Amino acid sequence: MEFTEAMAAKGQPDASFEALARLVQETVGAKLFTTMIIDRENEVVRRNFTNMPDAYPVSGEKPLNKDRWSDIVEGQHKTFVANSIDEIAAVFPDYELIQSLGCESCMNVPVTIDGQVVGTLNCLHEAGYYTDEKVAAAEALKLPGAVAFLIHETRKKGA
Repeated sequence: MEFTEAMAAKGQPDASFEALARLVQETVGAKLFTTMIIDRENEVVRRNFTNMPDAYPVSGEKPLNKDRWSDIVEGQHKTFVANSIDEIAAVFPDYELIQSLGCESCMNVPVTIDGQVVGTLNCLHEAGYYTDEKVAAAEALKLPGAVAFLIHETRKKGA
């Protein structure tokens, strides 16, 4: 199912996030793909989709830290890339779990709506995987990501 068909389908927001995961695979590839919503009120990021629910369950939370990652993603609205496990370890305390899943690089694509980053598309793969070309290709994922996050927000409010 294409993304545009998925967002119109019943079973939201799951159908849109599943289609987004397929689009991510086709566009840039990811062994582990999750999405996180930024909850500034509670100063956390909350996972709302995962392709590995046993290792990274939905609703997992991490504190919203002020660090190099937040400066790049939230401050500059740019994609964060770490292409080695050492670079990942510098910003993510769960780096050992990430490495145990065969992932040693990550790309976190910010999704911005109305001037504010509302969440991220988190792609993880083997070391050195996220090249400049893949980072550039990931720009095309921002609009589908925004749609999926908006559908999630709408369903959360019970609309």
